[in-house]
Amino acid sequence: MKINLINPNTCIGMTEKIANSARAVAINTTEIIASSPKHGPESIESAFDEVIASAALLDVIREGEAQQVDAHIIACFGDPALDAAREIATVPVIGIAGAAFQLASLVSYQFGIVTTMTRTLPASEHLLQRYGYQHFCSGARATDIAVLDLEDTSDEIYLELKQECEKSIRIDSAEAIVLGCAGMSDLAERLSEDLQVPVIDGVSAAVKLAESLHQLGLKTSKIGQYGQPLKKAFHGRYQHLDSSSKNR
Repeated sequence: MKINLINPNTCIGMTEKIANSARAVAINTTEIIASSPKHGPESIESAFDEVIASAALLDVIREGEAQQVDAHIIACFGDPALDAAREIATVPVIGIAGAAFQLASLVSYQFGIVTTMTRTLPASEHLLQRYGYQHFCSGARATDIAVLDLEDTSDEIYLELKQECEKSIRIDSAEAIVLGCAGMSDLAERLSEDLQVPVIDGVSAAVKLAESLHQLGLKTSKIGQYGQPLKKAFHGRYQHLDSSSKNR
């Protein structure tokens, strides 16, 4: 199968790092196509960043559809533009937060989230509520490590991340840890060994879920919420999306 692995920001180094993590867990018949938007923020650390990145992300979904990929993965913990992507895609679209929550709930009574900036904690809470996992989560903690600082992880950054994970386990009673950033994906195995609890990174989780859906022949239902968008005119910078009859 072919997976369109999308880093929604424009940092090439981060795209390569996430792709390496995905390829490390993919079976040998799975091709990981690493992609990222041509326009948008270098990192996504606020609601503003997410909205700006979303339109360009959807262009990458369309490009993947043209390549006839078998699944798309949105490799940002905010799962930006997920519903919109599922509307325009003909194959499954998986967000790494939702994927991580699903796997963490299978291997623990309650899991903790350790993420990047303090200002992103409300976003984690929103995601838990959206997916119905708020009662499975013991709490979310922030390291205040910027996303781009995770591109090349130093020992100092690893120690800061590990310390917050330890607090999640000791103080919040977490039994597993969900890493709240795709840039942390290469650290999950090391953390799991050091902490002696399951540590789930959403990139790996999403790859394995995509492979399972493909093997089972399951695709996104298109009869309701995720049906194709209604045909209509678009103007200005989004004119390339115009699907009205006068431009067909």
